[in-house]
Amino acid sequence: MAILEHRRSGRMKRKLQNRFCELFGADGDIRFYFSPGRVNLIGEHTDYNGGHVFPCALTNGTYGAARIRKDRKLRLYSENFSNAGVFETSLDDLRYHERAGWTNYLKGVIWTFTTKGYPIEKGLDLVIGGNIPNGSGLSSSASIELLMAMVLKDLYGFSDLTKTDMALFGQYAENKFCGMNCGIMDQFTVAMGKKGHAIFLDTSNLRYEYAPIRLGNASLLISVSNKKRRLTDSKYNERRRECEAALKELQSIVNIRSLGELTGEAFEEVKEIIKDPVHVKRARHAVYENQRTIQAVKALKEQDLKRFGMLMNESHISLRDDYEVTGKELDALAEAAWDQPGVLGSRMTGAGFGGCTVSIVEDGFVEAFIRNVGSVYKKKIGYGADFYRVEIGDGARRIG
Repeated sequence: MAILEHRRSGRMKRKLQNRFCELFGADGDIRFYFSPGRVNLIGEHTDYNGGHVFPCALTNGTYGAARIRKDRKLRLYSENFSNAGVFETSLDDLRYHERAGWTNYLKGVIWTFTTKGYPIEKGLDLVIGGNIPNGSGLSSSASIELLMAMVLKDLYGFSDLTKTDMALFGQYAENKFCGMNCGIMDQFTVAMGKKGHAIFLDTSNLRYEYAPIRLGNASLLISVSNKKRRLTDSKYNERRRECEAALKELQSIVNIRSLGELTGEAFEEVKEIIKDPVHVKRARHAVYENQRTIQAVKALKEQDLKRFGMLMNESHISLRDDYEVTGKELDALAEAAWDQPGVLGSRMTGAGFGGCTVSIVEDGFVEAFIRNVGSVYKKKIGYGADFYRVEIGDGARRIG
């Protein structure tokens, strides 16, 4: 797999180099970067509730070729949106524009660097391209954000910035510039990923440990629903507000800073103080999902994949019934997966409202899984899903 990954990286680098030279010329110091996507194995909607998450970076991601300019112009191009052509703007217009589309993520990171005391005085030319399915829930937005953060750190000489700094800058850009009130998980994973390992992260204090992922004769499969969605127009921000409202009521009788500080038993003792039954459900998910994540990591360390898979299934059920973020598409994928032989566990991953599921499938059943789940999904939903076997890789970095 390492050889295949190296070859793929080389092909993408050559493709971007050719496109960059075609669009912007071959002169000057052109540098190359990679920033991965991510999948969260368990611990969903806990990162903004002070809980634990257990994500990993992928070998799928976003590649970039960049060169600093002498003026303040920004020229941005994506192979994934080639019909849009080159988007031109300037460092003097770092504002969110609906028509700017994907480039808002890049502009948001530049704006954040400047806001945080790392001024960008000269513009740049940038070509990006990647193999994260658009709208898949594998965090293409964080991948783009951390790609830009790595470009800015490297091109402009901000050597004092750590990977954690860049993750926080990416989150700040998405929160404050793009209007998406995400937690830290996506950006942290993309920045800090380690090949063959997931990250057991306590989002309340950013303490983390790497945990090796040993699946034996099984693989990670991503099932992409292909449902169109736009998170800032979705119920994501509403879920965060509901959890914050529940927390505020709980804080009137218990001394906690976040829902992640409560055990399931402690929550059951105090939940009556929450007046809105919907808010009770949201808080219950946040509390119990955090506990499931802790249990799941323990099971993985003990190489109890059966237990880990059961906790994945329980996570999906909680996201369906208490957090209500799955929808018929993700439910169809997860429920079809549960019925297949060789499946250890399956759940929605990411924000929900579309996106994808992650499943652990024994290698001998992968082809049947794709065929059967795909057939069930198309009959229920009316259009097809896409399936990808994924590998766990390293975080954002310069590659040339």
